[in-house]
Amino acid sequence: MRGAKFAVTVAAVAALALTGCSTNEADSLSQQWQDGGDKGYVAGDGSSYSLPASERGEPVEFAGETEHGESFGSTDTIGNVTVVNFWYAGCAPCRAEAPDLEEAYDEFSPEGVQFVGVNTRDQAAQAIQFAEQFGIEYPSILDNPGGRSVQRAFAGQIPLNAVPTTLVLDTEGRVAHRVVGQIAGASQLRTLISETLAETDSDAATTGAETSDAAASDAS
Repeated sequence: MRGAKFAVTVAAVAALALTGCSTNEADSLSQQWQDGGDKGYVAGDGSSYSLPASERGEPVEFAGETEHGESFGSTDTIGNVTVVNFWYAGCAPCRAEAPDLEEAYDEFSPEGVQFVGVNTRDQAAQAIQFAEQFGIEYPSILDNPGGRSVQRAFAGQIPLNAVPTTLVLDTEGRVAHRVVGQIAGASQLRTLISETLAETDSDAATTGAETSDAAASDAS
């Protein structure tokens, strides 16, 4: 039921001509990314969608160069719950949500949760200035026009029709949650991260119980 609701809602969102940071509101952002076009972006409405583990797609493989010239990608995050935030410096909702993202990062990074930004438009200097202004400590991949490989990777799994968009990936690298537009405060992201971390704890407990049962069976 949740999966069907998710699919219907995503289709409805994709059909809307949303207003915001956009130069062509009627275009499909997913199609723009697939085509590699240099289009504008729209600000979503902050809606959150979740996929149960049984209905998630394949792990998303991505890689790119950060604003500091370092390589970063899914090989660095696999095995950890990961927050991926699509943004650019001139987008007002991106600026508004930056402190909330950093607050969540400060809270969850000690638990092993990874954070990475995906800058869809800027050059390194702009991205660095943004990070310094808002105290952002996690890296951002520069995925601006001419490449868009990270956007393409995620667009193949789930429609990304707004900037900002924030994704929470499970430990396998699959999209578990998506927030379209500005997140509704650090508390919203905290809930989504906690839910995904709880899945990991549940899996570990199940594995531990199965191991104990097997050991008991061998002993008998």
